[in-house]
Amino acid sequence: MHKGLLLRSSVISIVLAVSGGLILGQEGRQAFGVRVVVDAARPMGPLRRIWRFFGADEPNYGYMKYGRQLLAALGRLAPGQVYFRAHNLLTSGDGTPALKWGSTGVYSEDSNGSPVYDWTILDRIFDTYQQSGIRPYVEIGFMPKDLSIRPEPYQHHWTPTARYDQIYTGWAYPPKDYNRWADLVYRWVRHCVDRYGPQEVRNWYWEVWNEANIGYWQGSTEEFLKLHDYAIDAVRRALPDARVGGPDCAGSGGRFMRTFLEHCLAGTNHATGKTGTPLDFVSFHAKGAPSSVGGHVRMGIAAQLRTIEEGFRIISSYQQLKGIPVIIGECDPEGCAACQGPQLAYRNGAMYPCYTAASFARIHDLADLYGINLEGALTWAFEFEDQPYFAGFRSLASNGIEKPVMNIFRIFSMMSGQRLAAESDGQVPLEGILKEGVRSRPDVGALASMAGSRAWVLVWHYHDDDLPGPDARVELELVGLPVANAQGLLEHYRIDHQHSNAYTAWQRMGSPQLPSPEQYQQLVEASRLALLGQPGNIGIADGKARISFDLPRHGVSLLVLSW
Repeated sequence: MHKGLLLRSSVISIVLAVSGGLILGQEGRQAFGVRVVVDAARPMGPLRRIWRFFGADEPNYGYMKYGRQLLAALGRLAPGQVYFRAHNLLTSGDGTPALKWGSTGVYSEDSNGSPVYDWTILDRIFDTYQQSGIRPYVEIGFMPKDLSIRPEPYQHHWTPTARYDQIYTGWAYPPKDYNRWADLVYRWVRHCVDRYGPQEVRNWYWEVWNEANIGYWQGSTEEFLKLHDYAIDAVRRALPDARVGGPDCAGSGGRFMRTFLEHCLAGTNHATGKTGTPLDFVSFHAKGAPSSVGGHVRMGIAAQLRTIEEGFRIISSYQQLKGIPVIIGECDPEGCAACQGPQLAYRNGAMYPCYTAASFARIHDLADLYGINLEGALTWAFEFEDQPYFAGFRSLASNGIEKPVMNIFRIFSMMSGQRLAAESDGQVPLEGILKEGVRSRPDVGALASMAGSRAWVLVWHYHDDDLPGPDARVELELVGLPVANAQGLLEHYRIDHQHSNAYTAWQRMGSPQLPSPEQYQQLVEASRLALLGQPGNIGIADGKARISFDLPRHGVSLLVLSW
């Protein structure tokens, strides 16, 4: 876009059609007008940095070539503040990864039935996190083969064409000896304290298992509570002020979540015989529900947001939990990162970051509505080694090439300070998006913050249907700025089909599966968060600044104003 279209002085008025009316937009395309007002004089409390959490089924990818590279990139977003959660940290095996599989071989038993501990692979995983500026969100699981009450079959050989429930093998069963289970956890935590120091490990999160309310746990709810109590008691014996919580259940958890919370608050602890189990944070999962309709992807943002609302409603119903940190331990457009299919075709392009922007903004709103101390929303996406380029997995990168979705986290990482009141006449109201998603008019909304002499405004143009549509002609007005008259500097970052998008660059190359070194470097360049034009001056008068720009369907803009 020409600089003259990007920057507008506050003393220039631009007359637009009424919002919803079509006008000519960028490059002659039709556009509809949207007015966004950000009020810097109306702070709404600190902007929650909920984006800092990531995770994956396959822990061993983390220390492989592209896994190390991606972890380092995540760590650079907020050193020491980014967390990573992984399944299979206690699973038996030699560390060879596969889809929805990983292992560490940490526990086995010798010919006399005595425990043997080997921390080698676990150390390699956590050492890589530490070297990358990342901390573990420790998932205590799954069951080692020699501890499982049903050890065979143990390792699955799942593929994206197989039934999902084929993954539930011997690792999903209760332990044959709960004391040995507790001793394994105790020794693991003590080992981490000895290796990384108590001050570091105090900053980690510890929770037991994954989604014990569905097939990941092949025992009863009461057996899970016993598993949880023994593990949490072991963690606290090893490090008395360790941060512990759970249950990282599938969905809001419903009755399972309430049973868990009531047990932790007032139940009899299976390990200690005392009342209650320590609970420093509460976690649950929320997924959307995309489908394939008429040959295109239709996202299901409403399903994910309704699950989050129900989870918040359950937690807020307990007065004893008022103010407790809450983490959405998996927070994604759908439920299977390693699955493939036409309904998942959104993952490589601009739809994924746009969905993330629109959904995370509503998660902030829901947390405010229910008085939730929201600490994190964990994106269950990482990378898959030795797979074709842009193979359709839910991931942040493909063969070392970062996908557009990575750039929404770069944008989130740039924003800080106080969240500001932002109103858009093109934004679908919260109650509307909860009820039916974004199926008719598009959702053009904003999330804004300010710190010191800088303000950030994130604007998205979202629709559930992955179909072309008219641009939004956005008229953005910042009011109440803490400077009356000044010359500001405006930077405009963009994610869309043409910017910050290695996938469309790869398509324009002819979708090579063996890109040349020159092509690979071009893809690296295309993957980076891009400025839309050069930074330029903008006038601030009477504490106001006005900016006009066109935003294509499924595009995201970050406007950074400094003064």
